[in-house]
Amino acid sequence: MTGTAATGTPPLPASGAWREGDPPGHRRWYQRSEPLALEAGGSLPNVRVAYEAWGALAPDRSNAVLVLHALTGDSHAAGTAGPGHPSPGWWDALIGPGRALDTDCWFVVAPNVLGGCQGSTGPASAAPDGRPWGSRFPFLTQRDQTAVEAGLADTLGIERWALVVGGSMGGMRALEWAVSYPDRVGALLLLATTAQASAEQIAWTSVQAQAIRSDPGWHGGDYHHLPPGRGPHLGLGIARRTAQVTYRAESELRERFGRTAQAGEHPWHDGRYAVESYLDHQAAKLARRFDAGSYVVLGEAMNSHDIGRDRGGTASALARITAPTVVAAVDSDRLYPLTQQQELAALIPGADRPRVLHSACGHDGFLLETAQVAPLVAELLPPAAASGPSQRTPRLTASAERRRSISPMGLPE
Repeated sequence: MTGTAATGTPPLPASGAWREGDPPGHRRWYQRSEPLALEAGGSLPNVRVAYEAWGALAPDRSNAVLVLHALTGDSHAAGTAGPGHPSPGWWDALIGPGRALDTDCWFVVAPNVLGGCQGSTGPASAAPDGRPWGSRFPFLTQRDQTAVEAGLADTLGIERWALVVGGSMGGMRALEWAVSYPDRVGALLLLATTAQASAEQIAWTSVQAQAIRSDPGWHGGDYHHLPPGRGPHLGLGIARRTAQVTYRAESELRERFGRTAQAGEHPWHDGRYAVESYLDHQAAKLARRFDAGSYVVLGEAMNSHDIGRDRGGTASALARITAPTVVAAVDSDRLYPLTQQQELAALIPGADRPRVLHSACGHDGFLLETAQVAPLVAELLPPAAASGPSQRTPRLTASAERRRSISPMGLPE
């Protein structure tokens, strides 16, 4: 549903990106002092990254935790909705006083990824000529994005993160951190992610990008000046509907919606099934807080993800990781299946068996099952009571204390 006078809802914006002049909310900014050399060639000038932080950095800077968001996430990992933040923190149940990432103990940092749309440089932000980057925005990879985050860490004076944690796309960047900067990662938590994007994951992302590019409101990527109702919100909506089906489990959709008609509607007479109404809601909600150009740019960056590229292959790359590592899968995840996390756990020296989150919610389980994620954090970070500066070394996982047994297939037995 796009919003019309007939429905009584306002038309959807051409872009849901944060713009200069909007309330900053709790954002802070890191401004890179020099152009970013890109892995695909060329460079990106005037790079800026929005981030949020909670807690206090210890005098010895040993208590910093890096939290990396998934595709449509942003820096607002904790806190309420409000001016500048259209949605509550996406991991609010994990970050805060007394929570798994206890901000009375840990200094937690969450950047908005380069290419994103909530304060970081991306297609909706201004290029040096003052106009939105739009179609001129360059191709990015996960390595470009982590290089900028390393600059943020330098500016904050953080030489080594006590923990780097990410799920899905955030897990891809967490992996890049651990392989590109092994001495800067004290511990690693990988949730519902993979060593390289699979053919199926690339295919789903390609379908979504094509939906956006096929929208007449796309205008080749140069639509940010258009009024509400004229941007590529239809294509972005189709992309979001498609993604939402892959993010959730068939059993959950069956139990929640079945074949029930939406209240007051009849599917045979221009009405919708309840599951269609759910997808419409998700599409409109995203259009109000996200940018179609960022969706395409970040999707392409995810498709480029291959931890072994130019590093001698996956096994050679993962062997570089020195941090104690916990890898977790979601048992109902049909987008990032367990086999991908099994490969990571088998090939990362500081990991043992993959942990499994039990969830009816599919891939989104890593965001929703916070009560199961919290103990995984505790495996890697010491409890708050023992968090003095001399105590802030991440605990070793079992695999760092005893060598794991590897089956002939290369998977933990």
